[in-house]
Amino acid sequence: MGDLRGKVAVITGAGSGFGREFARHAARQGMALVLVDVQADALGATVAELEAIGAPLMHRRLDVTDGEAMHALAHDAWARYGAVHLLFNNAGVGCTGLVWEASVQDWEWVLGVNLWGTIHGLRAFVPRMLEEARENAGYRAHIVNTASMAGLVDPPLTGPYNVAKHAVVSLAETLHQDLSLVTDRIGCSVLCPSWVGTGIAASDRNRPAAAAAQTRGAAVGRALVEKAVASARLTAAEVARMTFDAIAERRFWILPHPQALDGVRARNEALLAGQAPPDPYAALPQLRGQLVDALRAP
Repeated sequence: MGDLRGKVAVITGAGSGFGREFARHAARQGMALVLVDVQADALGATVAELEAIGAPLMHRRLDVTDGEAMHALAHDAWARYGAVHLLFNNAGVGCTGLVWEASVQDWEWVLGVNLWGTIHGLRAFVPRMLEEARENAGYRAHIVNTASMAGLVDPPLTGPYNVAKHAVVSLAETLHQDLSLVTDRIGCSVLCPSWVGTGIAASDRNRPAAAAAQTRGAAVGRALVEKAVASARLTAAEVARMTFDAIAERRFWILPHPQALDGVRARNEALLAGQAPPDPYAALPQLRGQLVDALRAP
């Protein structure tokens, strides 16, 4: 990608977490920004902060599940800035509970934001990026899809989230393969963090439909997620820095928690051996015991 000064970054989920940190980092690099979030007040806070330091930007309250709105965003970004160089398909939400307890609304919401939001982002922006690459020999671009370690292993009590993030990993790998056939000027990465101090535990604040299920499984899972996020050692700012390093190096995999790869390795070894999936909490027997006790209690 070279020097990012004067180039343009589009960031979904820019109101908090990774999205806000991507925006801060891009602004420090002298980039112009296109910021999107479904939560108006959170987006407004990011916009106000970055406008105060003089970052050129446009912003829009937008639901990434709306494909037409994403296409309109791409059109307007090109009309405003002439090109887009970085695309962060970052918006994400989650819910908890035993997989058979998840409602249709749970599945539609989590898959809609995490997976369909990424699909809409690719469909809206990649064709324009390819056209730009054909017309401008100096054009370079990069796409980052935010997935999760839950896209590489399958912890219990987060079924819709796991499914969505596995799909995002698959989508990113396929994007990498497809782009390699048609251009060497557009790269892509997939970000797979473990627990980081973001607002993912409070996803319900932006839930548009029915309230989340109030089952025992949902409550146990929610407590687990909240504790893990609160105790996370790695910050969203550190993950943003790692992500921009990966962009500069054109690295596909962005894995901020290398210790979590033990679980990926165990899963792959079990797959190759034809064995059942290993327990993601095998190294934390006390935690597994607590979950079993909580879910089997009368």
